[in-house]
Amino acid sequence: MKLSLTLVCALAALTVGASAFAGSAEDIIAKEKCGKCHTATTTKKAPSWASIAVKYKGNPDAANKIFMELKAGGKIGDEEDHKKVEASDADIKAIAAIVLSSK
Repeated sequence: MKLSLTLVCALAALTVGASAFAGSAEDIIAKEKCGKCHTATTTKKAPSWASIAVKYKGNPDAANKIFMELKAGGKIGDEEDHKKVEASDADIKAIAAIVLSSK
């Protein structure tokens, strides 16, 4: 019984922590005005997050590559220069995860 209660508490803590993490990334996406050029599913000024997710599908280094591009800014492939995202490494990794999970 004690083990079950411990597992339930641990799962609850992970769930709350994960939703706070995603919320933080979404706040940064709004603050950095990512929606000015990107949308979740349609190409605007820049590729949609869904098309980026398709481009990197199956690439084990995709999250790290997107992280580095967002952290450094500058030229990304054939695209225009991307602005540097001003956020913690953890938040930039969360943004990369949101992009890669887009459909």
